[in-house]
Amino acid sequence: MSVVVITGASSGIGAAVAAHLARAGHQVLAGARRADRLQSLVEEHGAAAQAAGGCLEARALDVTDRQDTRAFVEAAVQRFGRVDVLVNNAGVMPLSRLDAQLVDEWDQMIDVNVRGLLHGIAAVLPHFTEQGSGHVVTVASIGAHSVAPTAAVYCGTKYAAWAITEGLRLESDSSLRVTTISPGVVESELASTITDPDAAQAMRSYRAASISPEAIAQAIAFAMDQPADVDVNEIVIRPSRQRG
Repeated sequence: MSVVVITGASSGIGAAVAAHLARAGHQVLAGARRADRLQSLVEEHGAAAQAAGGCLEARALDVTDRQDTRAFVEAAVQRFGRVDVLVNNAGVMPLSRLDAQLVDEWDQMIDVNVRGLLHGIAAVLPHFTEQGSGHVVTVASIGAHSVAPTAAVYCGTKYAAWAITEGLRLESDSSLRVTTISPGVVESELASTITDPDAAQAMRSYRAASISPEAIAQAIAFAMDQPADVDVNEIVIRPSRQRG
């Protein structure tokens, strides 16, 4: 079984992935800014993980802080002896039209969705190189493949996440597996961060059909469970009712 570090694990997709992989027998270190939510996650799923031969532990993490992200990965190595998989999941989505001029929110998306991704990659690559194996999983978005009104900056960060992850795949040898997961509408708290009223209203209609974050966890588990010589490069997964 693998040692897995997961960012943005306090809710939604990240929490589902952490719980699913730990219950499948993996050694999981879950990270996020909301330490109280992480503790609740461990209390809810830790016993089941242990019964399956896995482990679910948590550590506070701010992915926008490069040193904190490095320390997070080092904590996993110290605890478990290695790190095998990085699930780069941390992300924010405060949508708005560009003419709303919510520049601070643009900066937040860039810091978390792009810089946070790069900080995670920078933290694990030396370990993957040294041990001759590793797997980077990026949770991007269907927004990496199309743009909608109010989502220009968000989609820009997810296009960047897709490009950075694909660039990593192309630059790496066969010892490193690289996967991009692009979810469509998933049940999560992301929409609750939208402060722009027009964007919030549009998102309520858009999210009328959604799938459980467990579906994304299963997709990530599928990519991880393939033989070492099989690299699942990208999975697009969305509700069957979602056409855009």
